[in-house]
Amino acid sequence: MLLSVNVFVSLDGVVQGPGAPDEDRSNGFDRGGWLVPHMSAHTNEVVEGWFRAADAFLFGRTSYHLLGGYWPKVTAPDDLIATKLNTLPKYVVSQTLADADADWNPTTVLRTGIVDAVRRLKERPGGELQVHGSWQLVQALHEAGLVDLYRLLQYPVVVGSGKRLFPDGSTPATFATADDGVRVLPGGVVSLTLTPVALGHLSTGEYTVDEGRSVAVLG
Repeated sequence: MLLSVNVFVSLDGVVQGPGAPDEDRSNGFDRGGWLVPHMSAHTNEVVEGWFRAADAFLFGRTSYHLLGGYWPKVTAPDDLIATKLNTLPKYVVSQTLADADADWNPTTVLRTGIVDAVRRLKERPGGELQVHGSWQLVQALHEAGLVDLYRLLQYPVVVGSGKRLFPDGSTPATFATADDGVRVLPGGVVSLTLTPVALGHLSTGEYTVDEGRSVAVLG
């Protein structure tokens, strides 16, 4: 399976608490719900497209409980996102979550050897193993080079504080996108699909003047 990370992000890279004021107040964060005024039929279409590709889900414990407390209540049979989340296999990374508390079926708890466990999941047949939210888990997957695809909805908002998709100290990486991987939606939201092409190395260069012309020279 392909491992994809699917996130909502602000212009300043914040991913914390996009959907509600009380979604994630850790570290004193009080600006939750910042994407809701910008949601539309166009953003919903993009997100449903993400979920159509899902064959399984991988969560950190916090996102598992957050989503698991909401989506089982959505019972409309024509809700694609609810149907996918409530029926497909789910894997939650936690050393402390009891099996009895992992009751958003079907769920498997991954307790140890997470990097190797995720590698084994990726070797299974299927379309995508999708990560939604799960900020801390995304950092670990990025550092291990396990993410095959990033899908971002970037909102025209500067939140000003909060957890960022790639915080200071993240391993450098370079990404590529196909021509159809960028879409500007009405209202200024940008849909991006990015594929990692290099991890741990950052290409650099400089501009110089050559015979009166400004030219780029790659390092």
